[in-house]
Amino acid sequence: MDSLLLEKAKQFIEKEIRPLIQSDGGDIEVIGLTDEKVLQVRLQGACVNCASSAMTLAFGIETRIIETIPEIASVTQA
Repeated sequence: MDSLLLEKAKQFIEKEIRPLIQSDGGDIEVIGLTDEKVLQVRLQGACVNCASSAMTLAFGIETRIIETIPEIASVTQA
């Protein structure tokens, strides 16, 4: 596992992604980073039962993270 890349992703999520999700009553937790550079996250709060959470993850969170940290291959929900 690339601990520097994981830390970079955690800091980005904490600063850029988490406040947006929290403003809608949800939250996000970083679970880990696989050897294939797949960032694993867990959506929490209002995001758990939200029908749009898969779209938010794929087209919002993943897109923004990969734009900023292109070393990450993808983002999946753990």
